[in-house]
Amino acid sequence: MRGAAAALLATPDGARAAAPFADDAARRWIEYRPRPRPGLSIADLGRTARKAAHRLLATALSPPAYAQAMTVLALEEILDRREGWARGRHSEDYHVIVFGAPSDDEWGWRFEGHHLSVSMTVAGDRVSPAPVFLGANPARVDTGGRVVLRPLAVEEDLAHELLRAMPAALRRRAVIADRAPSDVRSATNPASTVLTPHGVPRADLRPGERALLDQLIAVHLGRLPDDLAAALDPTGSDVHFAWEGPPGPGTRHYYRIQADDLLIEFDNTSEDGNHAHSVLRRPRGEFGGDILAAHRAGFPHD
Repeated sequence: MRGAAAALLATPDGARAAAPFADDAARRWIEYRPRPRPGLSIADLGRTARKAAHRLLATALSPPAYAQAMTVLALEEILDRREGWARGRHSEDYHVIVFGAPSDDEWGWRFEGHHLSVSMTVAGDRVSPAPVFLGANPARVDTGGRVVLRPLAVEEDLAHELLRAMPAALRRRAVIADRAPSDVRSATNPASTVLTPHGVPRADLRPGERALLDQLIAVHLGRLPDDLAAALDPTGSDVHFAWEGPPGPGTRHYYRIQADDLLIEFDNTSEDGNHAHSVLRRPRGEFGGDILAAHRAGFPHD
């Protein structure tokens, strides 16, 4: 990650992606809607710098998640066509920003645009990988009743499978609202201020249902490289699963998984169930809050 960030900043174009690590307003930021944002647009980078930005993004994502991220970028062109080219969406309308110098003992970076936001914070030799947001609009492209493209299918289908596997009494506890929200509940707010655990505790599930929940968590954590995912594994924590909206596919629905320092949310926000959001957040450690505190306690900073 240090090498990839340094390579980006070493290019003539990429040098403009640098920002102070102390700029908390820009660093502690998540915005997955098409809005202005800090950073340098990929569209403004030359070929070498653009490839360096993608290589930096790839250090934070597993191969399957990197494929999902590249699909998210491509979906901007598909959505633009569906909208009659009215909004001028573009697959290069994504921004990269590096906070501090990769040679420093505290630094970070973000790659972000519509439906994609990946933030990494580094303190010493530790990486805090959150928040990570992936969305898809359209969430599904079909032809002849068969799926052509569905980048967030596994995250959605496993949750439906888990809900169907529950007996009726347990499902009633898991479904905490008949209508789904219009977006993930944490949205662009600090993850630590938003949600109280609801739904069904993992401990109340039967073995088969527990295995499905563990598999669903592993899919979300599997967006990260193995060593980063292992640091967020909630094994031994009090994990809750909650669902909002109708249980069947093709309708607006939402679920979340919560543990001590883990918040996973997924929704399909349109009435036809074809606009998906998903996010991985850390209520206590987001934007490196935990590793920065530990690092500064051991190595005092001015």
